[in-house]
Amino acid sequence: MSREQRGPNEKLGAVLALAGISNAGLARRVNDLGAQRGLTLRYDKTSVARWVSKGMVPQGAAPHLIAAAIGQKLGRPVPLHEIGLADADPAPEVGLAFPRDVGQAVKSATELYRLDLAGRRAGSGGIWQSLAGSFAVSAYATPASRWLITPADSSVAREVNSAEDSGAPIKVGHSDVQKLREAAEDARRWDSKYGGGDWRSSMVPECLRVEAAPLLLGSYSDEVGRALFGATAELTRLAGWMAFDTGQQEAAQRYYIQALRLARAAADVPLGGYVLASMSLQATYRGFGDEGVDLAQAALERNRGLATARTMSFFRLVEARSHARAGDAQAAGTALKAAEGWLERSREGDNDPSWLGFYGYDRFAADAAECYRDLKAPRQVRRFTEQALSKPTEEFVRSHGLRLVVSAVAELESGNLDAACEQGVRAVEVAGRISSARTTEYVKDLLHRLEPYGDEPRVVELRERARPLLMAPA
Repeated sequence: MSREQRGPNEKLGAVLALAGISNAGLARRVNDLGAQRGLTLRYDKTSVARWVSKGMVPQGAAPHLIAAAIGQKLGRPVPLHEIGLADADPAPEVGLAFPRDVGQAVKSATELYRLDLAGRRAGSGGIWQSLAGSFAVSAYATPASRWLITPADSSVAREVNSAEDSGAPIKVGHSDVQKLREAAEDARRWDSKYGGGDWRSSMVPECLRVEAAPLLLGSYSDEVGRALFGATAELTRLAGWMAFDTGQQEAAQRYYIQALRLARAAADVPLGGYVLASMSLQATYRGFGDEGVDLAQAALERNRGLATARTMSFFRLVEARSHARAGDAQAAGTALKAAEGWLERSREGDNDPSWLGFYGYDRFAADAAECYRDLKAPRQVRRFTEQALSKPTEEFVRSHGLRLVVSAVAELESGNLDAACEQGVRAVEVAGRISSARTTEYVKDLLHRLEPYGDEPRVVELRERARPLLMAPA
């Protein structure tokens, strides 16, 4: 279905020609992207011809899906104005900006918070179909460069008059900030134990909308404001991490960008580095190893002489993950050695940030194992996985499940089918207790690797045990 005709849409036609996409190809891509978001679309080459030659504007999420489809082919974000559809609802582009002005940064973040991950505009009752823009690693380029150039705003103090607001403005104090920090701490625990899709974890976007947004729009001194931006940045990064864990890559990208901007307003360079490290892990997971290296090195660069030894170790570990995904064994080995060296230098009394509480030798070993899995070195994978699994804990259930899958892959590549299936069964049991699309993807990858042994009884048993997990709704 399309809205009124406006004359030929020459912009859309030109960009389609630039991308080398046919009318039928665009229709197929738009339908596929819609299906990924639970939408049933039946566009065809005639539909696209009407958009281009007659200037018809498709309704709902379609304009944003068109931009996403073309952006995937071009390898960069495509704004609606570039394809002549700027009058469509701009909401799906919310969260991608990294404003220089702190006031605009508050506006950018709070606009994102008003949209929930299920696609419903908060408070309106109308369904907002999707965060339709496809994940584009190039969208991280401007945020990373601006953060590197200026990692802190000069002042963040804000004074609001009642005339500027519909109600009495909030005077923000340290107690308000503390509540947000406690919420972030609780969310971190739930996420590690139950996965990003658990209902307790999914309360983070609601906390940002109901609790954090009004505070950001209130009045505060520079000191309180810095603390407020830091706490909100932590929560926003967590929202991104949970979206990442549940497979909502587009939402995760928007949260990460806003978290980095808030960390800059907080003048919290280590926290900004942590956000960049999260961006790096996402880029690496999506197959952009080189870009992941750039983001990890951006985290390292600004933190030299500022971050604690354990923090620097984690940043180097993330860098190693990206080098390994990019296939650079030498660079990955160098980064892993540096990460281990920084970790050995860390001490109990160091002023490590609270958000780094998950990181120790077991996490180092787990990520090192994944590096060597990507580099196809099963002996090293087994060695590090044994260390990673030496202290199973109920506190980090998801991590334990991921490590079991990596261990199974290493056993399989070493020719130990029975051991691989045994670890796989344990991984499936853990995955069934949490809500994590990422863990499910790891299990799917293991089953794919086991396909050549599909008739073996142990493989059949593992596949049957995994069936309920793979059939569960996303």
